[in-house]
Amino acid sequence: MSESNALVIGASQGIGLSFVQHLLQRPQIKTIYATYRSQDSAAGLLTLAAQHPEQVSCIAVDITQEAQIEACCDQIQPTGDLLHWVINCVGILHEGELQPEKGLRQLNAEQLTRYFQVNSIGAALWAKHLLPLLKHKDQSIFATISAKIGSIGDNHLGGWYGYRASKAALNMFMRTAAIEYRRRSPQTIVVTLHPGTTDTKLSKPFQRNIPPEKLFTVDRTVTQLLAVLDGLGKDDSGQFFSWDGSRLPW
Repeated sequence: MSESNALVIGASQGIGLSFVQHLLQRPQIKTIYATYRSQDSAAGLLTLAAQHPEQVSCIAVDITQEAQIEACCDQIQPTGDLLHWVINCVGILHEGELQPEKGLRQLNAEQLTRYFQVNSIGAALWAKHLLPLLKHKDQSIFATISAKIGSIGDNHLGGWYGYRASKAALNMFMRTAAIEYRRRSPQTIVVTLHPGTTDTKLSKPFQRNIPPEKLFTVDRTVTQLLAVLDGLGKDDSGQFFSWDGSRLPW
């Protein structure tokens, strides 16, 4: 593949921003489209885009609004750029009053809906609207950051109902999308990824009991995940991978 284009969804900070930085170092990447929700939290991304105006194009997208997802894809299509890399890094664990539940008594329908809107439904809508941009003769990858905590088979601790269930739903959406993509866009590999516990704002309140060797820097996480993505083949589509390349149970 000579030149390729990438879309990093949720690139304003943390893992998403680091993916943009790493992809910029790859000479075959021509254009990186990077989405962010609000300018207030995207200073680092917007600065990076200003430093690389020929390569980085920023687009404001709220993943809970399908019209904005569709508009983003419509904005890319007229450029003639087909996508070879799509990496969805959007996810929510805590936000104001939204906190992981310790027990059933803390379940709240509105907060559960928020988890599913951000962690599950958005990715499925991206899969819907990105298909024309990923459907071409070259290999393409559509990867979404999930979490091992979304594995039903690996759940031995309980708690965190909304986060666990929304990540499990994400895995099912992507597994199902992979089957349809196999028919409609056979060169596209659709996977979900567990990044490991990474030192970001998402994990910050829950890092106290994590051994230092199991808390990854953002740079290490992205380096590991890119190594996994670089090693994928078509038979891997529809699978759930950990940061070390091992397959995780559903």
